[in-house]
Amino acid sequence: MKGLSHETGGWGPKTRVGVLFWESLVETVGLNLDREVSLIEERAEMTRQNVVVADTKSGINVAITMTVSNSSLFTKAVKKTRETQGGCINIPPKKVGGGARINAWVDSMRASSPTRVKSAASLSDQSSWMLRHPSALNMFEQIIEASKGKQIVMFLDYDGTLSPIVDDPDRAFMSDAMRTAVRELARYFPTAIVSGRCRDKVYNFVRLAELYYAGSHGMDIKGPAKGSKYKKETKAVLFQPASEFLPMIDEVYKALLEKTKSIPGASVEHNKFCLSVHYRCVDEKKWSMLAQQVRSVLQQYPKLRLTQGRKVLEIRPTIKWDKGKALEFLLESLGFGNCTDVFPVYIGDDRTDEDAFKILRDRGQGFGILVSKIPKDTSASYSLQEPLEVMDFLKRLVEWKQLSMRQAIQGKVCNCNLSKWIKDLVLCLNLLIMPKCSA
Repeated sequence: MKGLSHETGGWGPKTRVGVLFWESLVETVGLNLDREVSLIEERAEMTRQNVVVADTKSGINVAITMTVSNSSLFTKAVKKTRETQGGCINIPPKKVGGGARINAWVDSMRASSPTRVKSAASLSDQSSWMLRHPSALNMFEQIIEASKGKQIVMFLDYDGTLSPIVDDPDRAFMSDAMRTAVRELARYFPTAIVSGRCRDKVYNFVRLAELYYAGSHGMDIKGPAKGSKYKKETKAVLFQPASEFLPMIDEVYKALLEKTKSIPGASVEHNKFCLSVHYRCVDEKKWSMLAQQVRSVLQQYPKLRLTQGRKVLEIRPTIKWDKGKALEFLLESLGFGNCTDVFPVYIGDDRTDEDAFKILRDRGQGFGILVSKIPKDTSASYSLQEPLEVMDFLKRLVEWKQLSMRQAIQGKVCNCNLSKWIKDLVLCLNLLIMPKCSA
């Protein structure tokens, strides 16, 4: 993983350091302390979830490898290193200067690259991770056993889950086969799409009116127009907890378009209640410039926060709402809020889906499935490698439900036939023992 660099001055050649932090950092310029801490914690979370870099020279695995700059920003180095379980580092919530903050952003942007993480993960790491998060396809029978007697409710992310990750976010189309699988799924289970995308855009991709849709990371929720067949009330669901931020989001969108237009490959997506700055097609040498431009806009809007996904910077309101909250709201809307016999299943591939995975763990109901080919720290119980495996899993759920329904019908038919046979037998016996009438 590349980090800070300085090729001249007192440090001499690039010096590689594994776990090095600074106890004393310069006064912050720009964003307030809460947002500073948020950014540092964001970087720590990204590191904890995605990065295990092998130092081939020393043979020691470390979480972060940096090239330290001979800069006046860094006044004092701490000799003591701090590590968390799994060899990852907790970055202390200190103030940082503008340059350090940008470098932290760029480090996290690099860490979000699946190809980088994949190259750093060893086969032993993969095997160990798969033991903790086994394939949902391989564990299908156990999953069904756990759901017996309960109502399964399905929650699905879109990008990277129902459709492959693509360079152009406007062309993230789902296949016809996947659409058919989701349509069949919704015939038997309440189903919701939960995405960071604009709700209308996700609907245009999926085009299934019978689903619930939660766009903008759950800040824009709408149910089927005809109501839900799983709830007696037919009132349509529409929930938008961040409506007051719409004018601000529009302002920031226009500012980001202007600021990033000089960076080839960068694109800004308006997701109604949040914004996405995509850098998948941006030359890595330009990432620092992109981060600087985004920061220059955000420092004027303290009520907005920045998080990261897969090759995307996400900008959204600071309200306490996420995909986990959206999951709980949808369960309540479906009439399953306080039910003990509900079994929610959430499938997603992004860091923002972790909020939903954690909710399911805390509730002790259902489970999460992470879609990933690489080891990541996750609260999900199971894993699937790609959208094709997601489709296979959905199909198996439908097949299992169809089979169980046929068996239930056959059982009723058998019971009806047995009941009719017993009635006929009783009638015959009555005829045999009934005294004959005298002439």
